Amino acid sequence: MSLSELFIIAVGLSMDAFAVAICKGLSVQKAKIKHMLITGLYFGLFQAGMPAIGYFVGKQFASYITRFDHWIAFVLLGLIGANMIRESLSKEEEKCCNENSSFGFRAMFPMAIATSIDALAIGVSFALLPDVNIVPAVSFIGITTFIFSFAGVKIGNVFGAKFESKAEFVGGVILILMGLKILLEHLGVINF
Repeated sequence: MSLSELFIIAVGLSMDAFAVAICKGLSVQKAKIKHMLITGLYFGLFQAGMPAIGYFVGKQFASYITRFDHWIAFVLLGLIGANMIRESLSKEEEKCCNENSSFGFRAMFPMAIATSIDALAIGVSFALLPDVNIVPAVSFIGITTFIFSFAGVKIGNVFGAKFESKAEFVGGVILILMGLKILLEHLGVINF
């Protein structure tokens, strides 16, 4: 997997965390460096940890599903992306902006898990691809998510909820396109 492909996946995965970080920024009167660091660390660490877990679980079953691996990666990325797009187009008010504005463990831990579940599925997809070096991949995803989350708190504090659904929509489109690329490459339709 090339660095550019990994970057695209990392950006796509970080959009959920970015959207929640915007909400966290909305929840405070003045965003402090401490708020941005806490948010970036929670989301970055979980976005790095979940694909690692998914990768090792996926490796256990890879020999059984090798013939269908490209379809599995396509379906997983497609479903995650479609769900992100659906959520971005939802007319419902985002609850994260109105709930607990705390940056403590009880508030951040569940949000970090919720925003990184899709990364677990990406990790399973990584296990099925022959050219993924998992340590640099999850490090890159974690760092990218840290940066987006760190910035998201400040952006939310300054600009409001205007960008939240757009970020999630873009992330969903990116993941769907990456899944389609994996499928088309494996089928021999395209060769990047």
